[in-house]
Amino acid sequence: MIVALDEEELPRLSDLYERGLKNGVPDIEMIGPERIKELEPHALGIKAIYSPTTGIVDYVQVAKVYARKVEEAGGEIRTNHEVTNIVKGSPVVLETPVGEVEARYLITCAGLQSDRIARKTGAPDNLRIVPFRGDYYTLKPEKAYLCKSLIYPVPDPAFPFLGVHFTIRMDGQVWAGPNAVLAFKREGYGRYEANARDLIESLSYSGFRAMARKYWRMGLSEMYRDYSKHAFVAAMQAYVPEVSGDDVIFGPSGVRAQAITSDGTLLDDFSILNSRNIIHVRNAPSPAATSSLAIAGAIAGAANKAFEL
Repeated sequence: MIVALDEEELPRLSDLYERGLKNGVPDIEMIGPERIKELEPHALGIKAIYSPTTGIVDYVQVAKVYARKVEEAGGEIRTNHEVTNIVKGSPVVLETPVGEVEARYLITCAGLQSDRIARKTGAPDNLRIVPFRGDYYTLKPEKAYLCKSLIYPVPDPAFPFLGVHFTIRMDGQVWAGPNAVLAFKREGYGRYEANARDLIESLSYSGFRAMARKYWRMGLSEMYRDYSKHAFVAAMQAYVPEVSGDDVIFGPSGVRAQAITSDGTLLDDFSILNSRNIIHVRNAPSPAATSSLAIAGAIAGAANKAFEL
C-alpha cells in the first residue's frame, strides 16, 4: 500500500498509479481512507495505491539458488578474491591476493566498489559511489499486529529511496525505515565504523560537495532522525499513529551504493559501460534485487552484442 498523507502528494500518487497500469501491474487499485482503514486498521492516509500482488522474498535464499544454478552450469564461485588490479588484454587478467584469474570476457557488478573496479580498466571518472547507511527499527513481536501489509510512502522523485517504509519480513518481523546518512566506510554497516580512505574520498569528491550544498537541509534532517529515536518514531507515527517509542527496538542497517555524478546529480538510473571484452555495471539502483533477473537479461543482451557471442 503506497499511502498519501496530504493533498500535495496526490499528483505523484496518481502518476505512479498510471505508470502501474501501463506496466501491467495486476489488480492495483486507487483507494480512499475508508478502504485504507479496512485493509490497515491502524494506518492513516487520505488516498493510497493498493497492490495486492506485491510481496517480498528471502533474498538470501534467492542468491543461494542463483549460485547453485551457476555451479550446475559449470561455473565457479570464488569468494575472498579481492580484485586488486585488472590487466586489459586478451585474456583479461584479474589480480587478487590469492592468485590471478584469466578471462576471455569480463562483466563486473561490484556494488559499493563498482566505480573503483571500473577505473582499474580506464573507465572515465565521471561517477563515484558514495555510501549511505540506512538504519531500521523493528516493531516488537507483540506490536506486529499494527501492520498487516507493506506500507510505503509516496516517493519523492528527488529522493526516491527516502521515507519510512513498513516492511513485513518473511519471518513475520516488521521493519520500519530506512533513513539515509553518509556512511564513513563503504562497507560500514555500523554507526561508528569508519575508514579514512573511504571518508576522505567521499568528502573530497566534487560531486558529493555539490550534492551536499544543494541538499544540506535534507542531510541534517536525516542525521537527526538517525541519532534521535524520538524523531524516527515520529516519522513512523505519520503513517501508524499508535506506534510509540516503547514499541520499537533498533534493528539492522544496510548501505546504499549511491552513484553521484561529478556535477552532484544523484544517479537513479543504470550505468553500464561496454567495451571490446569488458562490461562494467557501475550503477544498478534499487530495486536491483527485485529486478535482478530482468537486469541480468539486459546485461546478457549487452554482452551478446558487445562480445559478438
